[in-house]
Order: sequence, then C-alpha cells, then structure tokens
Amino acid sequence: MDRSTFIATCNSLAEQSVPFLFVVDFELQRFHVYELNKVDPAKIYYVTPKHTNVGHSLIGPMDKAVRFEKSPMDYNIYLRAFNYVMEHIMHGNSFLLNLTFPTSVTTNLTLEDIFMRSRAKYKLLFNNRFTVFSPETFIKIEEGKIWSYPMKGTIDAGIEGAAEKILADTKEQWEHNTIVDLIRNDLSMVAKGVEVSRFRYIDRLRTFDKELLQVSSEVCGALPGDWKSVLGEILVRQLPAGSVSGAPKKKTLELIAAAEQERRGYFTGIFGIFDGEEVDSAVMIRYIEKTAAGLQYRSGGGITGRSNPVEEYNEMLNKVYVPIF
Repeated sequence: MDRSTFIATCNSLAEQSVPFLFVVDFELQRFHVYELNKVDPAKIYYVTPKHTNVGHSLIGPMDKAVRFEKSPMDYNIYLRAFNYVMEHIMHGNSFLLNLTFPTSVTTNLTLEDIFMRSRAKYKLLFNNRFTVFSPETFIKIEEGKIWSYPMKGTIDAGIEGAAEKILADTKEQWEHNTIVDLIRNDLSMVAKGVEVSRFRYIDRLRTFDKELLQVSSEVCGALPGDWKSVLGEILVRQLPAGSVSGAPKKKTLELIAAAEQERRGYFTGIFGIFDGEEVDSAVMIRYIEKTAAGLQYRSGGGITGRSNPVEEYNEMLNKVYVPIF
C-alpha cells in the first residue's frame, strides 16, 4: 500500500482498538499493515517483548553447530564513500550520517534457522525474504506516553575497559548527543513535554562468538488523548528513524543515497505491533536478506567530523553477527 493508505489504515484500526502488525521500509516506499489475527504464520514470524506468533517450543537451541563466515567489501570502496561523506560534513551539509553497506555471508543456517535460534528483543522473518534480530526499539507507546531509545555506540566487550572507553570517547559522545537531540526534535512533532529520561546507558549483546556493548538513551513525551486516531501520522512523522539516518535529516538522506548508491529497502526500516492499547516497534538493524548474489548482511555506523575510516569500517564489520549462543 502507499503512504496515505498506510496512515488511514493505521488510524482506523487503532481507533477501533484492532491489533495489527506494521512493516515499513527505509525509503518509505513499501508499507504493510496486517491485522494480527490475519497474519499468515507460513509467511511472517514475529517476536516482540510481549507478542509473538511463534510457539515457544520452536524458539530455542538446536543441535546444528553454527557456521557463519563474512566476505567483507573492499576497504578502498568503503573509503571512497567515507571520503565523500566527510567532504559534505566538512562543508556543513551534514553533522552526522549513518553510512551502511552489505557484507556477503555464508552460513549453514537458513533464514528460518537464524530467526528461530537468535536471541533478540525484536525478531521478524518476512516472506522468507529477510530476517531481523534487532536490539533497538523504534518507539513504544504506553499509557499515553511515547518513548524512543536511540542506540549509538558499539564496542567489543572483550576490550579491556570497554565500557569506560566507549563512554569517554569524544567522537562517540558527540555522535550520541546529536542523535538524542534529533530524536527529541522528532518526538516533539507529535508529543509535549519531551525529555531525555535516561542518558547513555549500556546494554550487553551476546553473539555466537563474542559479546558487544551498545550505548542507548531514553527519550519520552506525552501524546494527546486521541493519539489512536492519528497513529499513522505519528509513525510516519518519525521516519526514517534518526539513529539510522542522521542530521539534519532531509539533506543527510540525500547524501546517504549518493554515498551508498543503492536503496536500503527494508534494512533500517521499522516493524512493530499495536496490540489494541499499546505500541511497540523496532528499527530493522541486524538484518540478513536473500539476494541474487546470495545472503547479504547490512550494517554500518555513524560518521562525524571526528570519524576515522579504519575504525568505522571495522565497526561496520563488528556488527555482522548472529546472536546465537
């Protein structure tokens, strides 16, 4: 469906308190809404902290050992895109840009295997086309308040003093501050009294071969009493998610398209559930899709004027993992 149909459908279903699943791509070209009782479990699996259409007996360890190998893109190709972004940052056209690229992966696991075995706050398997195992909340709505949890800053937990290092890193501080400010502005378009209720706290993420530390913040505000009747507008006005685009958003999106030179599609889009009373949704990071060239895992990181290309390239590759253990 198109954007206007998506907005109207979300508004109508939410106003009637009819639960539904929604999926939106990064470029805001593909919009999907499915009433929860009509989701086809042969085509779509989903897991959020409170909702799933997958039996718990299927979500657990399996005997198959994990083989997961990366074939990174050439560093010089990444460097050209990085330099293009830095040139525009130095000219003041962007303050922060989230640069992403695909990494080819080979594995003995199917997309369904990865979905079933992975451990993540949010998971989606969509038409056997892609799977997501995301740690990042897009927005939550509970008791008339809207919450967002921008996630910026990743480090290998095995590095000595990793938590102290990432919290003290001036580049990471600036990047995180910029995204928190952007999210606060985005929420202020639909809510009042927007504030940063938690700032730069650390989550731990386990993978099959390591542990990562991820830095997040919590931003919240109060919605109008009739928020259900305008839920479609609320969702679309926050898109694309600030943590996976940059600031200022409009110009930065133009630069992303030029630097990455291909559509992201569903990667860094969103999915979520309105359950009749509340909304919980995820940014679709930690994403593997089927392509004509095989499985592709998309990842990236925020580029600022303080960024180092080797470090950014390595961060992109560090995010290529499956949370299976």
